[in-house]
Amino acid sequence: MQNKQFKTEVSDLLHLIIHSLYSHKEIFLRELISNASDALDKLKYKRLTSSGAPGESGNEGSSNRAANGSDELKINISYTEGSTEQGKETPYVLTISDNGIGMTESELEENLGTIAHSGTKAFLSGLTAEQKQDSNLIGQFGVGFYSVFMVSDKVEVVSRAFGSDKAYKWTSEGKDSYSIEEAAKDSTGTDIIIYLNNDNTSFASRWRIEDLVKQYSNHIAYPIYLSYDENKYDDKYNITGKEHKTEQINSAQALWTRSKSSLKEEDYNEFYKNSYGETENPLFYLHTKAEGATEYTTLFFVPAKAPFDMYHSDYKSGVKLYVKRVYITDDDKELLPVYLRFVRGVIDSEDLPLNVSREILQQNRVMSNIRNASVKKLLGEFKRISEQNPELYTKFVAEYNRPLKEGLYQDYANRDELLELVRFNSTGVEGYTSLKAYKERMKADQKYIYYITGGTLDILKNSPLLAAYKEKGIEVLLMTDDIDEFVAGSIGKYKDVELKAVNRSDAIDDLMTDDEKKQAKEESADIVKKFKDALGDKVKDVRTSGRLKDTSAVIIADANDPTMQMQQLFKAMGQTGMEVKPILEINPEDAFIKRIADSSDEVFVKDGAEVVLNSALLAQGIMPENPAEYAKKLHALLV
Repeated sequence: MQNKQFKTEVSDLLHLIIHSLYSHKEIFLRELISNASDALDKLKYKRLTSSGAPGESGNEGSSNRAANGSDELKINISYTEGSTEQGKETPYVLTISDNGIGMTESELEENLGTIAHSGTKAFLSGLTAEQKQDSNLIGQFGVGFYSVFMVSDKVEVVSRAFGSDKAYKWTSEGKDSYSIEEAAKDSTGTDIIIYLNNDNTSFASRWRIEDLVKQYSNHIAYPIYLSYDENKYDDKYNITGKEHKTEQINSAQALWTRSKSSLKEEDYNEFYKNSYGETENPLFYLHTKAEGATEYTTLFFVPAKAPFDMYHSDYKSGVKLYVKRVYITDDDKELLPVYLRFVRGVIDSEDLPLNVSREILQQNRVMSNIRNASVKKLLGEFKRISEQNPELYTKFVAEYNRPLKEGLYQDYANRDELLELVRFNSTGVEGYTSLKAYKERMKADQKYIYYITGGTLDILKNSPLLAAYKEKGIEVLLMTDDIDEFVAGSIGKYKDVELKAVNRSDAIDDLMTDDEKKQAKEESADIVKKFKDALGDKVKDVRTSGRLKDTSAVIIADANDPTMQMQQLFKAMGQTGMEVKPILEINPEDAFIKRIADSSDEVFVKDGAEVVLNSALLAQGIMPENPAEYAKKLHALLV
């Protein structure tokens, strides 16, 4: 037996890898399974390219056969539970075995004795570009194996290389040295024997292993078998003995890697429901395979109902990242932009390193290309559905219209595509309408796309501000989401047509000629002054309007001021200093306004003006500052 120091002198580097490389200790199992899959890939490649290699039949695609031509290419996992017998403790042991290419003595030393050295990387360097495309190799960083020391006191690696009749055992406690000695092994492949430390004996458990394999390695291309002993019971449920069982615990094929022509809709639906615990089928899905400079596969689903945490700041990402079918993470919000947080699915890259971290993902050029292309594909699919299946798109909009609107001020690069996807209610049609459809319905002499924000659909539909627009046959968009003020501001224009809010002071200018404006101002000077004096600093301004038909007054905002609804939104977000007084627009033809104008009773004028102001606020769903005082004054005016 040879005792050797790790070739990197600094043992603290090994300590760092063991204790800091991964945030979850169970990752070690993923790493070891990935390495085993790698070894199986290498053996398959060797069989296909080595003349006279055992098992070579020209029929490799039909089955996974190992080098001896009879054994299935596979990964085996087994465990023994520790015990204390006659005062002697036996450890909990977990074993991961493969019948892949194996390692020679020198390869054990080179691959496991040198930190950050990867046999896979060296193997890849000898392949042509075309061969690399077909090899499906993983584990190119070289430190993943050492994560096993996060859960163990000692690790033994027994390996017999393809074409060799000798086997060797590598042993280390993960400190500063290791040993290599000759060993006995009947067949080609590698066994990793892990002596679990006291804090991690739970990994010697059927259910724990099965759960981890399904989470991290379910789609490794080779079958993973778990061997375990199960209790046998008699009719009275007394334990009568043990039965040894071996079961496959992974699917051994990633659904997203299969050709779309081989899959049916029910295949996608079942995969979605099983993967995300859903009972309903998705609204729709999108399966894409990209080849060329960047190779990857994506499979995205849109849930039938919005995720419950869609508007939580700590929402859970619904997209899982794989590298060559090996699970990396489902908790990285950088995989898709925030406004697409409702999307569920898979991104499987051929080009990312297996150990890619969240920080690397944010800066990685390959991931950036995948993300940008995925967004384009998703938005393109949304548009296709909107054009070809309006009924389905209406269901989609009912759940996800608001997140798409968020994209208008988050994702400027895709703003034009998003403008075609967002929908609004309108005075012109029932249900949702697009900006494109609104523009097509515009009157010949109409200069603007008009909209109104603030309140529920019923409140907006009944807004007195709409009367004049309805009278002139001008359509107004009804924007009911609390973010619509941000959205409308971020849009600015749609195909060179400016959006204009009807609840702002400059909107009335479009409905009146210059002569009409001048005449109205002259005729209303006295009543405006009376209201201004009565209300004082409760309002920014008072003006009269000819657009109000069946109401006494409305609240509007100055052209560049935030509306009352916007101010309330800022306040709810904890932002202060945005308070701006509203403009009161009154109808000089209203009977109650005329009573106030003709009255010389200062108390009546003051109370009446305040009731008019607070009634206008209530009409827009805004509570007066002092509801009790408002009710008292209203009652006094009625008796």
